[in-house]
Amino acid sequence: MNAPKSMDRRQFLSTTAASVAAVSALGSVPASATSSTRPNIMVIMADDMGYSDIGCYGGEVKTPNLDALAAVGLRFRQFYNAARCCPTRAALLTGLYPHQAGMGGMVSHDDKYQPGAYQGFLNDQCVTLAEVLGNAGYKTYMSGKWHVGEAEENWPCKRDFDRYFGLISGANSYYALDTGGKNPRKMALDDEPYTPPEKGYYMTDAFTDHAVQCIEEHDTDTPFLHYVPYTAPHWPLHALREDIAKYKDRYLHGWDKLREERYARMQAMNVLAKDWGLSPRDEEVPAWDEVEDKEEWAQRMAVYAAMIDRMDQGIGRIIDTLKKKGVFDNTLILFLADNGGCHERIDSKIQNDPEATIGEPASYQAYRRPWANASNTPFRMFKHWVHEGGNSTPLIAHWPEGITARGDFSDTVGHIIDFMPTFVELAQAEYPTTHKGKMITPLPGQSLVSVLQGKSEGTPRTLYWEHFWNAAVRDGDWKLVSHKKGQWELYNLAEDRAELNNRIEDETERADAMREKYMIWAKSIGVRLRPKM
Repeated sequence: MNAPKSMDRRQFLSTTAASVAAVSALGSVPASATSSTRPNIMVIMADDMGYSDIGCYGGEVKTPNLDALAAVGLRFRQFYNAARCCPTRAALLTGLYPHQAGMGGMVSHDDKYQPGAYQGFLNDQCVTLAEVLGNAGYKTYMSGKWHVGEAEENWPCKRDFDRYFGLISGANSYYALDTGGKNPRKMALDDEPYTPPEKGYYMTDAFTDHAVQCIEEHDTDTPFLHYVPYTAPHWPLHALREDIAKYKDRYLHGWDKLREERYARMQAMNVLAKDWGLSPRDEEVPAWDEVEDKEEWAQRMAVYAAMIDRMDQGIGRIIDTLKKKGVFDNTLILFLADNGGCHERIDSKIQNDPEATIGEPASYQAYRRPWANASNTPFRMFKHWVHEGGNSTPLIAHWPEGITARGDFSDTVGHIIDFMPTFVELAQAEYPTTHKGKMITPLPGQSLVSVLQGKSEGTPRTLYWEHFWNAAVRDGDWKLVSHKKGQWELYNLAEDRAELNNRIEDETERADAMREKYMIWAKSIGVRLRPKM
């Protein structure tokens, strides 16, 4: 695949595009220039972002562009991801549960589960969104984090993306410096290895620049799929000074007050039901009044907020480009997160300069468990876990020509495995039974088209999760969930979305039936069951 016509590979993204003013109210624009009635599809995903971080879900972070999409679109209250980066990306790209696509955990020779051990790449029993929609006549673009296979034979263009720029590997510096330690950064432009320029490079802006360029150069006679998985706000905490300055003193009141403020806003905005409680502060998190280094902790959250802010600015540029191109009204835009807020405390001895200010290129820090607890308001737990704090995501859907809702909420229970059947229906595509001589796993999800069009609120369904022995099954309003080697817990999410009232003792028959459903599912797709489960 050739480099973009306007720049060679080395020149591409060598400078940061000039900042664009935030998009104002998303009103009507000229009719789509696309000759087909099939919509363009844009999937934009944040990395390690909590349920309540963005403004339209109760957060204080400045996200005017996402808020504007939500104000005239549809917000889902009960949508789910797969609780961690790789599994979510695998499920989103293929429409399968992560294990079915090759991203389940592995077992060692002594029959012990190995956290962190993945096959590491998509298998040949699945097809990607690009492979399915490309076969239906769509142009397919991707700008952002791949993270479902580092071997070059499994890079995005090998899985039928027409154009790609981004991060093949996992987390690393947002600047030109490679601070990956034992796991060096891998980037690519159209499946050719790419090295960022030494100056003028910031990863979030670079992804936006490529997304904008693809839209600008797109031939509107053909519909497109564009997948934009940002790395923001995943650690390391790196943000531009002008963005950090907006939040300099915002978090000095601490995480306890922040959780209370967000919870109140979420109730006032109707994101949460009035009778859903706020989970207690995480047991491993100290009270803010007991914290000594308050300014350093506030700086962590300020940088985290600035990273989301910059991502939203980029989304504004993408929206502006869609409008200028005349395709905004017939583009379905979906925004979500790949998992809940991240509790991880990274090993700073390898990459971090202890003298560097948090947020600067030489630092390599995370915002850690206390702020992640606030990000996931009102829920418990974090990334990795499959309690609501780990696998719940905001989902904004905006499509003027196809969505009748204008600022409404949906209580439809959905999952990222639903994206593939939704896009197949919208694109009038065909999901294959075989691909390149291999049998393809049938889709477990269901289309959301009728929900988007306001024709239904979906039907009760059963959904499943497993990640490193964290397990859950949701059956209608009930959720059976377990943390690694812990006991099963049962919650009625219609009454208790924060998972505060364990009903396992008084609903034993229901719990047993749901556990049996989980076991059947787990064995059918190759989940390794933990002992005494």
